[in-house]
Amino acid sequence: MVQIIDGKQLAAARLGALQIEVKTLRDRKIVPTLAVVLVGDDPASAIYVRNKQAACKSIGIETIEARLPATITGPSLLARIDKLNSDDRVHAILVQLPLPNHIDRQGVVAAISPSKDVDGFHPENVGRLTLGLPGTRPCTALAVMALLGAAGVDPAGERAVVIGRGQVVGMPTALSLTHANATVTLVHSRTRELAEIVSESTIVVAAIGKPRYVRGEWIRPGATVIDVGITRLPDGTLAGDVDFAAARERAGAITPVPGGVGPVTIAMLAQNTIALAGRQI
Repeated sequence: MVQIIDGKQLAAARLGALQIEVKTLRDRKIVPTLAVVLVGDDPASAIYVRNKQAACKSIGIETIEARLPATITGPSLLARIDKLNSDDRVHAILVQLPLPNHIDRQGVVAAISPSKDVDGFHPENVGRLTLGLPGTRPCTALAVMALLGAAGVDPAGERAVVIGRGQVVGMPTALSLTHANATVTLVHSRTRELAEIVSESTIVVAAIGKPRYVRGEWIRPGATVIDVGITRLPDGTLAGDVDFAAARERAGAITPVPGGVGPVTIAMLAQNTIALAGRQI
């Protein structure tokens, strides 16, 4: 029988453990504080920010929210980030993506101090991940590794495929799996023989942003499938990048959408915030 990897349960357990760490910091007069910058009024981004703040607040992390208009200029946004970099109360900074088209995303990410980069997207932290050095890791990549652990899967020696080469999920996840001694293939929408590569893999991570792109018959029997994607369909339902109904018939373990990667990613955001705050000790 297929194992449905419960992200909500894993996230709740992780947040419970993190609450103890927050108390320890507060006892030492350190209040972990996350600053969230939200540009524009995209409804999906607002929901994501609200969920992140709620999870953090539930375990004692303070949050500061900066809501900025979609018309804000690049220099004005950078100036706001610079103020947060200089604010000793703030331990972690999150700029909610995506940003309006006229804003240079890479410039904004690079403007966040590496020591406050809770998402792990700053070039310095990306470089440290690439080299396998200690540093802040991207939250979704951490979530993928935690979900594999919850399923009892050790990546060492396994053949893994990461579908999607994005800087937010695909690339960091591929590097994380490589450092965990998996043999990793990073594929994308232009990869030839994609179905064959997936069918040879014992670990499948789908992060391509196309609903039900990964077909059930591609899945190797017994494989572990981590579905990062989430898309709202015209009928209002949510779908992942994997055809869940078909894939569960072949997989050994699989994450649902919703209720899989998302909650754990938020727990990892809290974990990174606490780690950054702990550097004061």
